[in-house]
Amino acid sequence: MELRHLRYALAIAEELHFTRAAAKLGIGQPPLSQQIKALEKELGVQLFHRMTRGVELTEAGEAFMPLAQASVAAAEQAAAAAQRAAKGEIGEFAIGFTSSASYNPIVPRIIGRFRELYPELSIRLIEQDTTRLLRAMADGALDIAFLRPALGETDGLIVKRLPDEELLVALPPKHRLAGPETKRVNLVDLAGDPFILYPRSNGRLLYDSMIAACRNAGFSPRISQEAPQMASTVNLVAAGVGVALVPASMNQLHAHGVVYKRIKGDGPKAQLVVAHRRAGPLSPTVRNFMGCVSVGE
Repeated sequence: MELRHLRYALAIAEELHFTRAAAKLGIGQPPLSQQIKALEKELGVQLFHRMTRGVELTEAGEAFMPLAQASVAAAEQAAAAAQRAAKGEIGEFAIGFTSSASYNPIVPRIIGRFRELYPELSIRLIEQDTTRLLRAMADGALDIAFLRPALGETDGLIVKRLPDEELLVALPPKHRLAGPETKRVNLVDLAGDPFILYPRSNGRLLYDSMIAACRNAGFSPRISQEAPQMASTVNLVAAGVGVALVPASMNQLHAHGVVYKRIKGDGPKAQLVVAHRRAGPLSPTVRNFMGCVSVGE
């Protein structure tokens, strides 16, 4: 049984007239009659009583039409779903991001625009450190990720670099350099302070950037504590455990009076990228997302 036969039968059931149904369908009346006869032969029942001035449904036709209508509607829905999936408008999409990336205003702006443009897409947001995000990308568990990879960690990925963020110094509220008279901080002035660092095992690039910044200033930082997330780093600074270097967007966290200071000179930067897998053809959903990245920067 062909779908077009169902459409033909439904048109006749609606018009109760072969000629009008044929005109509605855009075919000739004789071919339409032949197709209905073929359908009735296949079913082994008569769907219509042929009358002088039209037709009427038989009992078999009355039973047949609602299910035929449901079948046509289901087929149309299936076709529409396939077409929308091919355009990246429906389905599931997994976005990974580091905890610090979520504070960068570019990231929520891009994700928000993507949600707005594709509201029927099921989006999963997964927060992890860069190391775990890279592993999830390699395993195919993520479609897109905002992360801070080091050189050599992006093999197998297509990466778009987002604007760099400057690193700020986060100081406890009672620190000697936390007062309003200090506009910018020389990193070397922190050589004797204990540092709270993001663990290298969670993200090599950010850790190495912080260490390099201190060494370029003429000292090696004295690491007193590691914190698995940037938010916990800021909270430890607030508790007086030490000082820290954090991406500028982290200054949204005002934990117990933590003071953020810019660094004198050409200060260190925190890199952020958005990445997707290189293997296989680019999915329409990823293509749509990357279009939002270009707009959202």
